[in-house]
Amino acid sequence: MHFQSFFLAGFECSCHRFPDGRQLDLLASTGHAEWTRSDYAAAMALGLRTARDGVRWHLTHPAPYAYDWSSVLPMLRAARETGMQVIWDLCHFGWPPWIDIWSSRFPEAFARHAAAVARLVAAESELPAMYCPINEISYWSWAGGDMAHFSPNATGRGRELKRQLVRAFVHAADAILEVDPGARFLSAEPMIAVHPWLLDDEGPSAEANASQFEAVDMITGRVQPELGGAERYLDIVGVNYYPHNQWLHCGPQLRHDDARYAPLSDLLQAQGQRYGRPILIAETGAEGAARAPWLRYVADQAMRARTAGVDMAGICLYPVTDYPGWEDGRYCSTGLFSAPSDTGQRALYAPLAVELRHQASRFGDGPAGLLNAPSVLAIEG
Repeated sequence: MHFQSFFLAGFECSCHRFPDGRQLDLLASTGHAEWTRSDYAAAMALGLRTARDGVRWHLTHPAPYAYDWSSVLPMLRAARETGMQVIWDLCHFGWPPWIDIWSSRFPEAFARHAAAVARLVAAESELPAMYCPINEISYWSWAGGDMAHFSPNATGRGRELKRQLVRAFVHAADAILEVDPGARFLSAEPMIAVHPWLLDDEGPSAEANASQFEAVDMITGRVQPELGGAERYLDIVGVNYYPHNQWLHCGPQLRHDDARYAPLSDLLQAQGQRYGRPILIAETGAEGAARAPWLRYVADQAMRARTAGVDMAGICLYPVTDYPGWEDGRYCSTGLFSAPSDTGQRALYAPLAVELRHQASRFGDGPAGLLNAPSVLAIEG
């Protein structure tokens, strides 16, 4: 097994800035930054012994060559105290304001930060270090570089942003490996399937599907090797997959019970054949009553892929807690756990917990409890 558990807990750590200047900090707004230890303990009690979590670069590196570890040290110590294995996101759509993301100095600045984090992790943790240097380069390049949806709030510069983020990923990986040669890396990218809607959509659909591989192909040096990529930078392939990740070209989304929908197991096999690396479904989840049925579908398909020979490393419930929506702050009931009470307790969504326990036993994770999580306030659902 690549991780301490096949099923992982994913804590939302986005910290991007919108065009109106508003900056998100999901670790704060979900309460996880304050209640890290009890969140880890609750997840561990349910069999989720590995987590995706985040280091908020804009807080830990407030000025060039200056560091403030007050936001991350409690999280590192909570992981050590509970035994939680953590994959640390180092850049989840946000960066400090003193560096220009378009500058040639950006990759170097990020590498310095990554090395500093690696030294801190080595000093604070007894478990092997694991990092996702930059989350969703492909999505960030589109949303921030072409659509001006969030920072850097640009249009027509998506390809430029993608190249810059790949450079930063490579620089950071090198810097981390100088500190810790045994560190492991996750590349987390959206996995999609775009289907023809009209007769002349075959070409555009194929082009859209091919675009999902560009960032990882750059990281491996298979394309644009001048960016510094090489196969050694690809370790665990992370694919982020949600109910909305298949659609008709320039048309509506497809439900997974639509005859045109490509089975998730086929997409996982394609990733395995392309890269020959372990595959982690690094983000997946649904909202409301769809949570348990969606996990059942994803787990069934992951089992089919594993039976077909794909090295499936795990499935990450993301986010594992409910969270406020990016744009409007609405309450999004996507998690295994609710928002916290004033004392850090979270209600458990029972249907998803029951499904998780069933699926964990199928994948050899062993039984997961329901009521022995110390910070669970109540069971709902």
